[in-house]
Amino acid sequence: MIPFVYVAAICAANLLVAHFGPSVTPINAFFLVGLDMVLRDILHERYGLMCSLFLSALAGVISYAINPASGIIAIASMIAFVAAALVNALVYQWLIDKPWLKKSNAGNVAAATVDSVIFPLIAFGAFLPVIIAAQFICKTAGGAIWSWLLKGVKK
Repeated sequence: MIPFVYVAAICAANLLVAHFGPSVTPINAFFLVGLDMVLRDILHERYGLMCSLFLSALAGVISYAINPASGIIAIASMIAFVAAALVNALVYQWLIDKPWLKKSNAGNVAAATVDSVIFPLIAFGAFLPVIIAAQFICKTAGGAIWSWLLKGVKK
């Protein structure tokens, strides 16, 4: 079920951005990307890093298949999610012996930084500091809430 929710949330975020543009990204960041960051940690624990990388790419392909007009959004999402997953995995593994909330949130702060810069640069072709800052804050806050809500699901 977790892999399905992970892919569905990415697809929903991609399609919402393709339809509404940059203004929806902070809302997506809080609810959908924050959820995905925590689900990525759960996937990492259960199946390893390659699972979340594969599912991130799959979500981009599905987003494009549903709406080919979302092409650049799907590409930006795939690149940003894969880069963020790699950074998250480094931090998460570095803190592997720490409590769940500490390693999940520390990894998610690092991942949110990477994702928040890469996604809008590729998706919108511009450096948008307000969007980047809003996304980072919302991803970090959303991830913290989701990690707390899902801490019992992690194993």
